[in-house]
Amino acid sequence: MEITFKDLIKLWGKPENQKGIDPDLPVGRISTDSRTIEKGDFFVPLVGNRFDGHDYLDIAFDIGIQAAIVSEQFNGLIPTDMPYWVVPDTLYAYQQIALLHRRNLNLPVVAVTGSVGKTTTRELIRAILYPLGEIVSSSGNENNDVGVPKTLLRGSKTDAAFVLEMGMRGSGQIERLSRVAEPDIAVITNVGQAHIGLLGSRENIAKAKSEITSNLKSDGVVIIPFGDNLLEKALLEKWSGRIVRVAIEGFSLDWLGCNDEYFASQDIEPDYVSQIDMQNNFIFYEGSKFKLPLEGRHNAMNFLMALTVATELGLSIKNLDQLNINIPTGRNRLVDCGKYLVLDETYNASPESVMASLELLVSKPGRHFAVLGTMLELGPESILLHQKVLQRAVDLGLSGIVFIYCGEENNFIKTIIRELPNHDVVKTPRDAAISLLSWLSPGDNILIKGSRKLELEKVLPYLQQ
Repeated sequence: MEITFKDLIKLWGKPENQKGIDPDLPVGRISTDSRTIEKGDFFVPLVGNRFDGHDYLDIAFDIGIQAAIVSEQFNGLIPTDMPYWVVPDTLYAYQQIALLHRRNLNLPVVAVTGSVGKTTTRELIRAILYPLGEIVSSSGNENNDVGVPKTLLRGSKTDAAFVLEMGMRGSGQIERLSRVAEPDIAVITNVGQAHIGLLGSRENIAKAKSEITSNLKSDGVVIIPFGDNLLEKALLEKWSGRIVRVAIEGFSLDWLGCNDEYFASQDIEPDYVSQIDMQNNFIFYEGSKFKLPLEGRHNAMNFLMALTVATELGLSIKNLDQLNINIPTGRNRLVDCGKYLVLDETYNASPESVMASLELLVSKPGRHFAVLGTMLELGPESILLHQKVLQRAVDLGLSGIVFIYCGEENNFIKTIIRELPNHDVVKTPRDAAISLLSWLSPGDNILIKGSRKLELEKVLPYLQQ
């Protein structure tokens, strides 16, 4: 199963300085980071905006790498006697190696994308599939052009499956990631308004998310939420294979704040319809009852998608044990601060994720407060989407909101939230904590959520003191 130099010769021809290279010899560990190179590695120097891995070829050679690839744009010195290939793009070559490794292993690959809920759904799938054996899953921010191949290259013949998260910074990126991974199952959690500033419209976001099917196996399946008309239309342009639609009874996509044309026509039926008991935190799926591992209707939908992945892979899920879910810090995290209960959602924010978190917040007994921050990358729609989110917070009857604003125009925010008993607009997490603490009483519940740039996790220590 290991990649050999013969495999690389098939990709790029014979290497330069090939003396001493045995074609049947395993390539060894693929390394892109000069700081962690070990003897016997194969070095792939990547080029970024602020770095160039080629600057470390000498160091890598001195450590004892077997060979390397070099960009044809590189015009520096290459260590004498180091076997190397010259390629047009070292990142693309890195992805070629990862795809070759994925094909050699021939393990099931589940790919997950969506506007919100990607990481949570990825972790739920990983946890549910664990009875199959060791699951190789994306970690941290390994959801991009470098991270996806890195995850694939961690796999071995003793593993059972891959679960890959695929992020998006623009049109075409998910298509590239699909090309690298060749998924067997694709999951699109939803199409919301995150990154609308980059792509211009929800229609374009739906098209970008549907790129995940570009290299989906012809006998594969894409799993989507039932009722998304834009996604249905986008998929018809890309995919002619199976589509599995999942739905929760009484759970509409209107939590995304969409208008009527968003919803699918009535002649399409869901393949799996589940019921949820939010009071007792249960979901009913295919005749079985499961404890929801995470709270909130949106997480129930994520869990339903994970259960459907397991069903598609033929895994018996009737007797699921306690799931080991590793949700990263700042997502779906309840923090008991003694006097207060905090819903820590500080990792990032989009209109959809804020609305879902507000719904979860008000389900808790007691008073409800929120520290919210500017949602970035919303483009011309920014003010309108902030208005919708804040109005929803007011309609839910929160006891107070502190809004951390990183722009200049904030009059519209003050106009909306002044309807609440307590309200303030500030510039820093420290100022937000000062205002919030002046309102709180023991037993209160607080949501903290905003875009990553605002570092709202800095509010937490003030509540924990």
